[in-house]
Amino acid sequence: MTLKWVDVQEIAIQLADNYPDLNPLQINFVELRQKVMNLGDFDDDPNRCGEKVLEAIQSAWLEETA
Repeated sequence: MTLKWVDVQEIAIQLADNYPDLNPLQINFVELRQKVMNLGDFDDDPNRCGEKVLEAIQSAWLEETA
């Protein structure tokens, strides 16, 4: 399965699995964007990501860790 920026929930699940000790609220959007792009299944244009997408990913990731 290839992940795109719109796959917010699946991205959040993979981030929670890959970084279990990391608090999503303690990283900035630059770091978050890089972590998403480093996911093995991620394959999308880096320029298609904006602040709203990163906010949605961060929020979903936070819910996964709750």
